[in-house]
Amino acid sequence: MAENAPDIANMSFEDALRALEDVVRKLESGEAKLDESIDLYERGEKLRQHCQARLDAAQERIEKIVAGPDGTAKGTQPFDAG
Repeated sequence: MAENAPDIANMSFEDALRALEDVVRKLESGEAKLDESIDLYERGEKLRQHCQARLDAAQERIEKIVAGPDGTAKGTQPFDAG
């Protein structure tokens, strides 16, 4: 499984979420052997952390939207701007 699995750090949110859903399906099926289930669980946790980090970054970006004097969005600031 791990040999052909894509690198999580390079996955988009959507790809990581799909991969996490696949992991959950496999675990819920109960057909995986114990060692495979442990590997799946570990990969699932890494995928969950990756998805959460991507969501947190998106939320930060949204919160940095700069409002103009009339209250409408005037622009954005990158979330990593000091």
